[in-house]
Amino acid sequence: MAVGARSGTEEPEEPARRGETPQPAASSVHQTQSPAGAQAQSPRSAGADESDTLDTSASGEVSGSMKKAKKPRAFWKELPILIGIALLLALLIKTFLVQAFSIPSDSMQDTLQRGDRVLVDKLTPWFGSKPERGEVVVFHDPGGWLNETPTPEPNAVQNVLSFIGLMPSSEEKDLIKRVIAVGGDTVECHGTGPVKVNGKALKEDSYIFPGATPCGDRAFGPIRIPKGRIWVMGDHRDDSLDSRYHQTLKGNGTVSEDKVVGRAFTIAWPINRWATLPVPDTFDQPGINKAMGAAPAALGLVGAVPIVIWRRRRLTGTRNPR
Repeated sequence: MAVGARSGTEEPEEPARRGETPQPAASSVHQTQSPAGAQAQSPRSAGADESDTLDTSASGEVSGSMKKAKKPRAFWKELPILIGIALLLALLIKTFLVQAFSIPSDSMQDTLQRGDRVLVDKLTPWFGSKPERGEVVVFHDPGGWLNETPTPEPNAVQNVLSFIGLMPSSEEKDLIKRVIAVGGDTVECHGTGPVKVNGKALKEDSYIFPGATPCGDRAFGPIRIPKGRIWVMGDHRDDSLDSRYHQTLKGNGTVSEDKVVGRAFTIAWPINRWATLPVPDTFDQPGINKAMGAAPAALGLVGAVPIVIWRRRRLTGTRNPR
């Protein structure tokens, strides 16, 4: 009985006093279990209370953080920022990459029509690219070419669109022509043509206005083009005040390469007029470029010299063995 009581209470049992009846072990165990059971239940209930408390506090923190979270900015508040970024990108593109120009006259028919919008490459000149024969280029007025051409006063909207590059400049006077000859070339045209560059006749049927003659009504040349300058002509030879008509001005009708804005490479508008502006094949004919024509011969001569020297040494060594 004492063992059972010790195992139940884990305390030493007191000896019974004289005259007292010992209590049954079962009741002793029962009395010691009841407090134990109560103690076993209290941690569970405490745990439940703590979990309830934690859940309540966690939900309070979440709700508090939701209240503190910033609401998304309204679209109308972000719209000025988006417009500002778009204008900045357009300005950078216009300045360094591509700019749109409108064709104001018929001087480049049938290649370009009045009202066409062309895109001009402004990037490659930054890397030292120079105008080449056959390219359609936009250039600033060299001086006196557009004195007789009236310039309409632009409105506020046109000024803004011009600033961001969606319309041609309202202040600068620009022209668009085809490069016929570059620095170092000799160009001429007599009678009804053809135009000759470095003695090679150009076949211009693919781009000049139907019915127009290569010289138009103004024969010229031979003219030697100075280095760093170009000779330009419109594709509509009877309706283009180009290099032929400004030989009495500074530069003798030629245009400085520094005045060139860039090459027009495509017609962007209207949609039904979309097309690229490639260099006609006639400008790639053999012999038209004197420098390139002489280059292979010079390179061949330079390459032949070491071979001749090596061969002579070999023959000398064979005849005079040591």
